[in-house]
Amino acid sequence: PTPRASLKADQSHSAVANMISMVNAALAFAGQHAVLNGVARATAPVMQQKSQSVPFLDRPAALDGTMVGDVGFDPLGISSGIPMAWLRESELKHGRVCMLATVGYIAVDMGIRAPYAETLSVTSLTAHDATVATGQMWLLLIACGVLEVAGAAGIAATLSGSDRKPGYFAFDPLGFGKDPKQMERMELSEIKNGRECC
Repeated sequence: PTPRASLKADQSHSAVANMISMVNAALAFAGQHAVLNGVARATAPVMQQKSQSVPFLDRPAALDGTMVGDVGFDPLGISSGIPMAWLRESELKHGRVCMLATVGYIAVDMGIRAPYAETLSVTSLTAHDATVATGQMWLLLIACGVLEVAGAAGIAATLSGSDRKPGYFAFDPLGFGKDPKQMERMELSEIKNGRECC
């Protein structure tokens, strides 16, 4: 072969090699292939849904959006080892206590006193120590203990698979539960306000 023919052959081999390289590079981004009935088809990549609250983290499997106020926030993965009913019950209980504590903290500075503590001259900062010293804190401790014991049966029912919603104690004196839409809105308000107070 002449030098010119040899150069043309080298150029065509180089062009074929370049085309193969480009096809291989494109296929590298195409994902895995599934062979169905002898026909190769590209499969779509399966993406984990991202958390609404922390968009760069994957949404935990247990936080599927079925509970009111669920935004997929569980960066420590606690929901993978503890039942969601228990976690929601705990979140509601702590949120309710925090909301009551916030109101109580403000009420003391406004001059409102609890029963049997009317004579104490305290601020919200010194009220705890003063009621412990005089013994009036026992009333609150006993009331909290009674509520804990009374709620234990409901929590046990929820964890055993009954249809009781976490945090529900059939206490609805204003009748918010009659309208499901309004009840859902009130549940969302409760969970959001509880999170803000904590």
